[in-house]
Amino acid sequence: MESYATLVEAINGLKTQGYTEDFNIRENYLDCTNSKHQLSPKDFQVDKFFRFEGESDPEDQTVLYAISSEKYKLKGLLVNAYGIYADSGANEVIKKLNVHEKS
Repeated sequence: MESYATLVEAINGLKTQGYTEDFNIRENYLDCTNSKHQLSPKDFQVDKFFRFEGESDPEDQTVLYAISSEKYKLKGLLVNAYGIYADSGANEVIKKLNVHEKS
C-alpha cells in the first residue's frame, strides 16, 4: 500500500486515482457533497485508509478513508478525527469504517 507524509499529500494522491467525491458522516449514512448521494453502510466499502498525527500536537489525529460505491459508481474521500475527537454520533457508519481499519 502506498504511504504519504501528510494529509494534503494523501488527498492529492488519491484524487489522481479517481477518489474525487467528498464524503461527510451523517446520522446513519455518508453524504456525498458533489453528487448529492446518501450512502448507507451497505452501499460503500473502504478501499484504503491512512492515519496522520499533527507535527506539533500528537492529539491532532486524523484518518483519511478512500471509499467507493459500486452501486453508485462513486469514489471519494472521508476525513475524520480519531481518538478522543472522533465523531461517534454516526454509529453504523463508524462501525463499518472501524471494521476496515482493524483488518
